[in-house]
Amino acid sequence: MKSVSEQFQALRDRQQCALIPFVTAGDPDLATTAEALKTIDRCGADFLELGVPYSDPLADGPVIQAAATRALQKGTTLDQVLELVKTVSPELQAPIILFTYYNPILNRGIEAFFKDIAAAGAKGLVVPDLPLEEVSAVTQAAAQYGIEVILLVAPTSPQARIRAIAKQAQGFIYLSASPGSPGCDRKFKVASKNCCKNCTQLQINPSPWGLAFHSLPKPPNCEPGALMAWSWAALL
Repeated sequence: MKSVSEQFQALRDRQQCALIPFVTAGDPDLATTAEALKTIDRCGADFLELGVPYSDPLADGPVIQAAATRALQKGTTLDQVLELVKTVSPELQAPIILFTYYNPILNRGIEAFFKDIAAAGAKGLVVPDLPLEEVSAVTQAAAQYGIEVILLVAPTSPQARIRAIAKQAQGFIYLSASPGSPGCDRKFKVASKNCCKNCTQLQINPSPWGLAFHSLPKPPNCEPGALMAWSWAALL
């Protein structure tokens, strides 16, 4: 399984845009999650984003919140998710990117967390509530275990903020298609287009950037430059 950066380089060499489907672990159960990951991988996904269910997913919209709630009601834990990743990752071509909140990382211990997810086979991590001011402590620990931490940019982010995020970005930069929570139907607005332009024009970090979309059949039309697209609630 390639690293996040290696996979993107391969896509760039082929002049292709990455597709990153999102699945919540444990919804409806872990066995189904494992089969879903293998099926999506066989169908050509470039990365697989696996959500770790969390009790207070403030950055998520109602669809993903509901999926996390169902998974937690089934008793899904972080240890079970990591065991799932360890079991299924040898059968996958696409790198696995975990999605979790900052509190479970702090609770486990930052270094211990990255040691465990690397041992399971994960290659990347998205932490939507990770403060920019605390990124360096996380990325330093992640680098020890070969994990690339993906940072987020909102459509409303000013250029100075985008510049600061880009300087610490690993793997790629995540640009939300709307200023609200993922999983909500929203029209692609001018603010997102302007943010696309900003990400393309700054060119500070070699990391590619991409657009997250929610329940649409295809990514909304945006400025050239995006090298990936997420599908979130459309699969849940």
